[in-house]
Amino acid sequence: MSKQHVAIHPKLSSGGTTIFTIMSKLASEHMAINLGQGFPDFECDQKLKDLVAKHLQEGKNQYVPLAGLPKLNETLSRKMEHVYGMPIDPQAQICVTAGATQALYTAIMAFVNKGDEVIIFEPAYDCYTPQIQLAGGVVKPYTMTYPDYGIDWNRVKDMVTDKTRMIIINTPHNPSGTILSNKDMQSLEDIVSGTSIVVLSDEVYEHLIYDGEDHQSIMRFPNLFEQSLAVFSFGKTLHATGWKMGYVVGPEYLIKEFKTIHQWNVFCTNSFVQFAIADYLAEAENYEYLPSFFQEKRDKMNELLADVPLTPKVAKGTYFQAYDYSDVSEMDDLTFAKYLTSEIGVAAIPMSPFYTNPPGDKVIRLCFAKKEDTIQAAAERLMRLKG
Repeated sequence: MSKQHVAIHPKLSSGGTTIFTIMSKLASEHMAINLGQGFPDFECDQKLKDLVAKHLQEGKNQYVPLAGLPKLNETLSRKMEHVYGMPIDPQAQICVTAGATQALYTAIMAFVNKGDEVIIFEPAYDCYTPQIQLAGGVVKPYTMTYPDYGIDWNRVKDMVTDKTRMIIINTPHNPSGTILSNKDMQSLEDIVSGTSIVVLSDEVYEHLIYDGEDHQSIMRFPNLFEQSLAVFSFGKTLHATGWKMGYVVGPEYLIKEFKTIHQWNVFCTNSFVQFAIADYLAEAENYEYLPSFFQEKRDKMNELLADVPLTPKVAKGTYFQAYDYSDVSEMDDLTFAKYLTSEIGVAAIPMSPFYTNPPGDKVIRLCFAKKEDTIQAAAERLMRLKG
């Protein structure tokens, strides 16, 4: 008997498996050390796990308010004033989400309509484009290239039309490991001032910033903040990416629209984990250590890979670092990443999947959110590239 299939009309023409799934599967097949996908191979703080267990055992298992557990939102409000000097209304200007990806999706769905143009900066995290397309928007990519991944804001200004509805920024930036400066943010503020453009600021690596730099959040720029939403990730801050917990911050009128979509999407997120995070982040020491903690890991990777023929673009933020491999191979980056995984035994992520039109840079991305033993073992295998 033949099976009858219903007609399918895909909403995304470029569907398929993400590069992270592809490379992690290949790493598993070849027992490679996975420096590709961005997740720590070490545990989150035992104090945090104990708090989660405590609130679970106390029966904190029912719905919390749509915007988030009030106690958590109050903790976040105090945290943002402490870090950025911006007073935030805990109930009107914050919404807790099921991870940063859901926050990005909800924000795009709330403000981007059919035919609206959205400017993104590539290489860009791979969820931006499909989310914009699902909303009916048109992606307008600005191409950044190795080694500086810089932005010419005059070019960005020329890209703005009367159809531009949103500009998405990401700082610290995945996958390049770069950061936006105060001057960058002022240039962006000048471009959007007086327009109806919404700035969506992906700040999930806010605390992973190095060499004494300050994270230039939109919350440091009051005028820019008034037409922006900032997205944050508890997973990145707490070394718990699998929890899929995040939040969004913005002016009340934008958060109100965000909540309208959020309530029909997930309504609210995990209850007992919100209680635990509220307790944990009330102590500033539980996030203020992160810059030095990850800078030490970055520096250790650079030390261990010093004799490997890969040229690093030293990361200023995130837990990723870009490497030029042109001294080693003429392969394209996807082929080279697969070669590294299958033949050298170290999984990396190629840069080209982060572009609409890849510039052809011979660059891969490695993750240093790993134990020192993991990085040491990867360095020993990568030494085989010296031939």
